[in-house]
Amino acid sequence: MADQRRSSEARQAELTDAALRIIATHGIAALSTRALAAEVGLTSGAIFRHFASLEALLDAVVGRVEAVLDATFPPAELEPLQRLARFIEARTSAVGSQVGILRLVLSEQFSLALPAHGSERLASCVDKTRRFVRACLRDAQAAGSARGDVSAEAMVPIVMGTMQMLALLPAEARRREAETRTVVGALLALLRTPLPSPTHPRRNDP
Repeated sequence: MADQRRSSEARQAELTDAALRIIATHGIAALSTRALAAEVGLTSGAIFRHFASLEALLDAVVGRVEAVLDATFPPAELEPLQRLARFIEARTSAVGSQVGILRLVLSEQFSLALPAHGSERLASCVDKTRRFVRACLRDAQAAGSARGDVSAEAMVPIVMGTMQMLALLPAEARRREAETRTVVGALLALLRTPLPSPTHPRRNDP
């Protein structure tokens, strides 16, 4: 029984990932049991052995998005800017490998196609991300490691926009990782407390 349950859970995960691929490539309007069956090599009837309806499948897709995003939050004990950097790298890698997540989260059209509670859950994911980024920045400012001349609230959209851009980089893993490290390094340099300008002794006038 346990093996059957694990097998069913694995098949459900496979189907939700396939649904995200269809959403990423063709949009949520193209998601149907027939399209999903073709994507994974099953019959339409087999889909309903795992999900009672298309709405149930969409609900599972939202749950899959939540699970993928939640897994990217790093340990709380890391230093604030290190915590933020680790989060950006993990989140862009996870979302970059499943662009359907980004489309679902960012597109109002896609959100409207979901059941109402599904849209609310996706909105909650975005809000959780925003609150995490803001907390990292505020903690870094309090520790003196992030610049204090710009509010944490104002820096949040810069970080969020950077993550979105990195998630859309070409899918080749090695190139993505290298470019992500470069961009995250540049972002942290902008966020860190500026070093004081060196003072130069004034020359005596002749």
